[in-house]
Amino acid sequence: MGARQSAPASRSNPTTAIDKVLADAVARGDVPGVVAMVTDRHGIVYQGAFGMADVASGKPMTVDTMFRIASMTKPVTSLAVMQLVEQGRLSLDDPGEKYLPQLANLKVFETFDATTGAYTVRPAKRAPTVRQLLTHTAGFGYNFTSPIVRDFKPRAGELYAAGPLLFEPGEQWLYSTGIDWGGRIVETLSGKTLETYFHDHIFIPLGMTETAYNPPDDRRPRLTIVHRRRPDGTFEADPVQPAWNVPQPVGGGGLASTASDYIRFLQMLLNQGTLNGKRIVSAETVATMSRNHIGSVGVRAVKTAMPERSSDFTFVEDGRDKWGIGFMITANGKPGRRSAGSLSWGGLNNTYFWIDPARGIGGVILMQFLPFADSKALAVYDGFERAVYANSR
Repeated sequence: MGARQSAPASRSNPTTAIDKVLADAVARGDVPGVVAMVTDRHGIVYQGAFGMADVASGKPMTVDTMFRIASMTKPVTSLAVMQLVEQGRLSLDDPGEKYLPQLANLKVFETFDATTGAYTVRPAKRAPTVRQLLTHTAGFGYNFTSPIVRDFKPRAGELYAAGPLLFEPGEQWLYSTGIDWGGRIVETLSGKTLETYFHDHIFIPLGMTETAYNPPDDRRPRLTIVHRRRPDGTFEADPVQPAWNVPQPVGGGGLASTASDYIRFLQMLLNQGTLNGKRIVSAETVATMSRNHIGSVGVRAVKTAMPERSSDFTFVEDGRDKWGIGFMITANGKPGRRSAGSLSWGGLNNTYFWIDPARGIGGVILMQFLPFADSKALAVYDGFERAVYANSR
């Protein structure tokens, strides 16, 4: 089973039930290792670490193991944008091109031939807004969420600073690089790099001292390896490990963190923008971030374009879930699980979190292997969440 570290929760025996879910998953070989934490509005009520941070060396997971949290960076970037909105520096309905000239005069794919790569484009009818950049409705994609993005090669002499877009802004939802551009807006308006802005305005006030794009070298021994599932179900190190240093941070990913650091971010949101007497954003801003910002458009299940990097997005209620500023919003409550209106998302290497404002609890579960949305990783996530709610009645 590897390492096991746990701390008692606030009720009589929830630790035992949650421990069993996580320990059994490691024992079955479903995941190489896992760290999980649960918080309420007052503090951590569960923490546990099981299995291996590196299967080759046998290095155990511990509660302070560091993870590359990938797209769990996106809510942090979204919060930074909202801090600037609070200050009157920008509006969510401003066109992105107001701050970034790369977003001016965008083109939209009209046709794309999957066999030959031939394509035609036309001018976009409208410029994507800051809101659309933050909600994956601007028309961008990822190479693992769109075969067009994966295969597109500009013709000789054609340059695209951004795009071409896959659809007109606001007309669809597709998981995308939009928040990368949101991060560039933060840098443009603040005059700081994302690393410095996050450090000064989010991490230090929250006490998130372990979270950074470029952690100090003395933390390297605590970093887990990104694994990949072999065809026989066992795990090996992925041949391409994330770089320790991130010289040009982007808003959509790249942070390294620990479960205890990220849980502080969730605690702040559960407490409507404050933690330990430090106000990060207003309660009104937290409420704004928690509302549907995509209207009648739905968060759809996504068919992967790169199975080695991501499985299909089967954990969303296709077309029913919504998107706020930084989070997916659960449309319908789940029996024995999170409430309607809960906020959540994850990161490429199977790291996940959720925030349930109605119940006043949130959880973080960190694994570190590919592909994203792996069925066994999602089963561990589901089992963990169910065990949390079974013991929080």
